[in-house]
Amino acid sequence: MSTVPFLPPPPEPGAPPERVLLPFPPEVDFSNADGLLPLIMSQARPARGRRPRVVVLDLTATRFMDSQGVRLINDVRHLLRPGTSVYVVARPESVASRVLELTGLRRDVPVYDNLDEAMAA
Repeated sequence: MSTVPFLPPPPEPGAPPERVLLPFPPEVDFSNADGLLPLIMSQARPARGRRPRVVVLDLTATRFMDSQGVRLINDVRHLLRPGTSVYVVARPESVASRVLELTGLRRDVPVYDNLDEAMAA
């Protein structure tokens, strides 16, 4: 199983951020998807009921993603509390973007071409 150095450290105690940005690693597949889920959820669903309004999953550095990446994004969506939205950022010509389109996930999750658009939405 590969390590996941891309996820940032947990936020400092205090008011929850409006948006939480979670960068994905260069590859998302069976070797690391299961390990990514608890890391993502620990930051997207902080303790004591505080939660961000939007979780932005940044796939701009992701060069390879298979169906496990789609499953991971769906798991995050379903495990978050109601009222927390999930946005995905994927470069238009990337493998990740193509996988999102082929699987139909683009219909269910807003996908942005760049990070600035996603963070401003």
